[in-house]
Amino acid sequence: MPKQYCGMRILFVTLFILLGQTIMAQQDSLPPTKKVDSLDTEARPSPFFKSKDSVGKDTTVKKLKGKSNRLSKPADKDSISIIDYKIISYKRDTTVVDTALTIKKDYIYNYLRRDDFELMPFANMGQPYNKLGRSFSVTPYYPRIGATAKHPGYFEKEDVDYYSVPTPMTELMFKTTMEQGQYLDALLTFNVSKRFNASVAYNGFRSLGKYRYEEAQDGKFRVTFNYLTENERYGIRGHIAAQDMESEESGGLLDRNQFEGDLPDFQDRAKIDLLYTNANNRILGKRYFLDQHFKLVKSKKDSIGKEPTTLSLGHEFSYETKIYDFEQSAQNNAFGEDPFLIPIEDRARLKTMYNKGSVEFSNRTLGRVSGNVALFNYNYFFNSLLITEDNVIQNKLDGNEISVGGAYVNTIGPLHLQGDLNYTVSGDLTGNNLDAMAVYSLNKNNKVTGAIHISSRMPDFNYLLYQSDYRNFNWQNNNTFEKVKTQSIKFGLDSRIFGKVEAEYSAVDNYSYFASAATEEAIGLGQETAFVRPFQESSTINHLKVKYEKEVKWGKWALMNTVMYQDVVQDNQVVNVPDLVTRNTLYFSSDVFKKAMYIQTGVTFKYFTSYNMNAYHPLLGEFYIQNNEEFGGYPLMDVFINARVKQTRIYLKAEHLNSIFSEPNYYSAPNYPYRDFVIRFGLVWNFFS
Repeated sequence: MPKQYCGMRILFVTLFILLGQTIMAQQDSLPPTKKVDSLDTEARPSPFFKSKDSVGKDTTVKKLKGKSNRLSKPADKDSISIIDYKIISYKRDTTVVDTALTIKKDYIYNYLRRDDFELMPFANMGQPYNKLGRSFSVTPYYPRIGATAKHPGYFEKEDVDYYSVPTPMTELMFKTTMEQGQYLDALLTFNVSKRFNASVAYNGFRSLGKYRYEEAQDGKFRVTFNYLTENERYGIRGHIAAQDMESEESGGLLDRNQFEGDLPDFQDRAKIDLLYTNANNRILGKRYFLDQHFKLVKSKKDSIGKEPTTLSLGHEFSYETKIYDFEQSAQNNAFGEDPFLIPIEDRARLKTMYNKGSVEFSNRTLGRVSGNVALFNYNYFFNSLLITEDNVIQNKLDGNEISVGGAYVNTIGPLHLQGDLNYTVSGDLTGNNLDAMAVYSLNKNNKVTGAIHISSRMPDFNYLLYQSDYRNFNWQNNNTFEKVKTQSIKFGLDSRIFGKVEAEYSAVDNYSYFASAATEEAIGLGQETAFVRPFQESSTINHLKVKYEKEVKWGKWALMNTVMYQDVVQDNQVVNVPDLVTRNTLYFSSDVFKKAMYIQTGVTFKYFTSYNMNAYHPLLGEFYIQNNEEFGGYPLMDVFINARVKQTRIYLKAEHLNSIFSEPNYYSAPNYPYRDFVIRFGLVWNFFS
């Protein structure tokens, strides 16, 4: 084993022992049970009440057990317990803080704070994720700025949570990065009064990376609040989010033989030559969000705490500015030979304002019905017009979209119904959107789900208009591109006995994508990326995805299995995904040190079949289609030791352990190797006061 790995092993074992002694001495920070006035947050629980990390994205339904989790012992009415610390999503689904340690907590302990089973990360933290799985059933109603490869960690308004807590709560998530840096996700939420809750959160990191010129750093700050009057007729919530995501761009390997040859001189990845050394890109975003409602008609609650009939008015407001930058201090042939200006300073800007007024009628029998009218104002622009010999490329796309819509939610015994419809009556960007779902509980152990999705909208703004100091990256397609039309149907079975299976079938017309129009000669000269442009597929693309998940337990041992199969029917190869992706985790769980600590240790094996993996384009911040070579067909093996002491979860993982003895043929995208073996350590720590 190389000397640096031995040193890392000694360092992390020492830290683990020292930190373990400190955490073992901590006191349970949840305050003693006491009488308080409970707060009605006006939150609407989802069909199946969930519990999760207060910052993480785990959506696993977890039954709180008093014996295994002292924090969750049943409490008297109007007293504090763990289930009183609530998290409310944008859609008003309610979850509770969960400090338990499960294998799914290991899956979400990453930069994204969600399960990355269908993603392939790059070598450094904060870099793009290539897609191993596709889903067309979730589509934003309005186009976005683009640069989608740079957005996995960006907090959209749907990603910001609100809180209802009886006492202040803090959560700290720390994790080491790849080289010279750390990752921190910190949250503080508190109740200023019985009916006013607020939170302050910061998510940031810096990582130098193993390769040169791939340093990445983030800073994402969020403030939220939510308030409900004493008579519960008026409620308001909102947030402010400021985000800065920046990374150096190297273009990948200059000579693959330096990586694949496995030569001793290049075991230090910093010695490997890269395509360019003078580029970086950045996403800057700032958003102000406000959502309020007022009940015109309010009935007294019945014996089970529900209001028979209500009528309310609602208003949602959002204003957001976003900037995408690409800068390069000198010209590089990978993007073209004759730029307009040097240095390269490309900047795309998008300003949006959204207003939605709604009326909602709620009845215990009829369910909840609402109607709305929305106005979306947008301004996507660059600094100047571009006049060429062929045409004039505008410097902006701006306008207004007016839409009407409605929603319906009802639970009738074991059947839960939910639907949302929007239709644009004025504007060119969107057409319609329909989402409908039905969940039927067969019994306490089994439920089935059915859903449909129909949508029509223009591609993201960078497909329609783009300007760059490089000549090849200037186009305007808003008058030639058609709306992307998607139709999806989904079925699922969630069974405690047989596992969870989901099947999704989608048909997409006018699919939009980036691809290179380079000739073989240009590709031979290393200029494939210089001719990447947006295209639309004229024929229908049919995509099938089936995903199965099942955990098998034997005493203290467990085997968690996730398998995904995909099939694409298309005239031209523009949607590239692996046929099979699998992840299997074998682990052991047990209480140790007289039940003062709970540990889980095991190994995770992930594999996906080889396919034409999409290539990454740093100037656009997008992935583009390439059908020249296949990547994949290699395993990824991680060994982990996780522990829980009171409200602290400790994570120690040896990532991609098999790279020590396997061939260096593992890539995240063409020319971008996946990370080598690395040991990473961190924790998630909750405080209740």
